Amino acid sequence: MSATIDGKLVKRATGGAALRGVTLLVFAPIILATLAGCGTDTPAPSAAPNSGPAAPTAETKPAAPAVPDEEQGAAHALLGSDAQVLLFGDLAKNGNEEVLAANVLPKTPTNTIPGTVVSRAIIVEKADGKWTEVLHVDEHLKNQRGLLGGTPREPVTGWRLQYEQDPVQGLQLYFTPEKTGDAHVLPIGIRFNPKTKRYQSTDRTFEKFLPEVASLGEAPRSTVRSPVR
Repeated sequence: MSATIDGKLVKRATGGAALRGVTLLVFAPIILATLAGCGTDTPAPSAAPNSGPAAPTAETKPAAPAVPDEEQGAAHALLGSDAQVLLFGDLAKNGNEEVLAANVLPKTPTNTIPGTVVSRAIIVEKADGKWTEVLHVDEHLKNQRGLLGGTPREPVTGWRLQYEQDPVQGLQLYFTPEKTGDAHVLPIGIRFNPKTKRYQSTDRTFEKFLPEVASLGEAPRSTVRSPVR
């Protein structure tokens, strides 16, 4: 009987009650096996309940515009082939094309001050078809007139550079001497002064401009006269 389980057996079983039980016993495993076989198929992956469309892990930022060859060439001419252009455009809001570029250094994991670590930085401005350096940062902070007010007396080999673009005042720079573990060093603010038409440092409030200094650590002149000998 088991060797001839097919449509004939089903037809024959309908004629007697004794074979009805056999038919059920024989076909029950077949039905169960068929159902079990269907259950082993790997289901197509589906989204989690109420998950909705997959959300991006981070906000997609627009790609930075490509640096024009002329601006890149101006940076390379003054800082070398490893110079990085950080910003370009009408940075000072004075109608002239400018480039902020720097020699960027690797960050140190022991210092948590935010910003870009640089050894040198410049701002060059294009006027009348010529590129002119209007800010120079190496061991000290300088413009066309000389040393900026607030420049540290000791040479600085690395600066933490932060910057923001104000829609009215233009580019605002903040230079912090790179000193590991010293959390009390305040940044030196620099921005374009529309009255003097040059970049100058600002006071601790980042509002008032400071005049340039003739030399580093210049002591104020004493008003007390030396006794005549």
